[in-house]
Amino acid sequence: MPRSEWIKIDRRYLERIDRRKYLLKNKQRFCVESNAIARPAIEELYEEVMINQLPKRFPNMFTIRRGTFTNHVTGCRYSIDIRRLNDAYMLNALAENVEEDFYFMCPDDNGEYRLQAYSSCFPQGLFSSSKMGLSVREIHQPVPGYESRLGNGVDKHFRRMEPGVFVGRLNWSIQTDGDELFRPLAKNTGNPDAPGTVAYAAVQRENIDFDITYLRCEHHTLTCLPKTKTIMFCVRSYLTPIKQIKEEGNGPALAEACDTMPDKFGVYKRRPAWGDQLCRWLREDARKEDTLL
Repeated sequence: MPRSEWIKIDRRYLERIDRRKYLLKNKQRFCVESNAIARPAIEELYEEVMINQLPKRFPNMFTIRRGTFTNHVTGCRYSIDIRRLNDAYMLNALAENVEEDFYFMCPDDNGEYRLQAYSSCFPQGLFSSSKMGLSVREIHQPVPGYESRLGNGVDKHFRRMEPGVFVGRLNWSIQTDGDELFRPLAKNTGNPDAPGTVAYAAVQRENIDFDITYLRCEHHTLTCLPKTKTIMFCVRSYLTPIKQIKEEGNGPALAEACDTMPDKFGVYKRRPAWGDQLCRWLREDARKEDTLL
């Protein structure tokens, strides 16, 4: 993945940044946390994003003058005298200037990567304060098949990552209760190991309101910081109205993706709650066209 895909600015930048500032003010305990282990990595990321990235890639939006970083869209200014800044200041500043959420996976003495800090305004439950200090495997324990199929490979990949390399992937879910990106309790996911036949009984079926249903996509990026060797897990979240997807003719393709998820992964994505109703609705117009033909 090219470096230019790591930090992005789009047309809804100010709207999203305003929302992030609100969350930082009113939901601080969910959005920012760190410990002493992460301090060197926080300094390194702050320098990379606030000094090396934003002013150079987006000079009309961000400038540095006399030791002060200025965001010309929001009008806010920030110190770049890193030695004088505490962790909370730097993590908040990152969250107020870019839409990416940052999770610091720091290596321990045994070569395990553990979550030691985060700056996250748009979480979806997997990462939270309860995950602080946990390894990659421990954090992903709820994800079906992670331990058996992915755990060893991800651990090896983390250890082999070289600075300057950016690896990207996409994740998606169906969000049936509005356009709020801040979801620390993650209603979007279920428990595939809950009691019940294939755990389906553990997820209550919903009556879907398509006016407030969205496809939530997350662009995940992994990169290794050169000095501390911390793996940065970065997440940028997007919402697309489900009605827009159908209007653009992509309803059947999304329905197919929903239908073909393995059972346990489907429960994890809460498919039993919305699957039948949503997929039937997504295919409606396509079926009418086939009948007319």
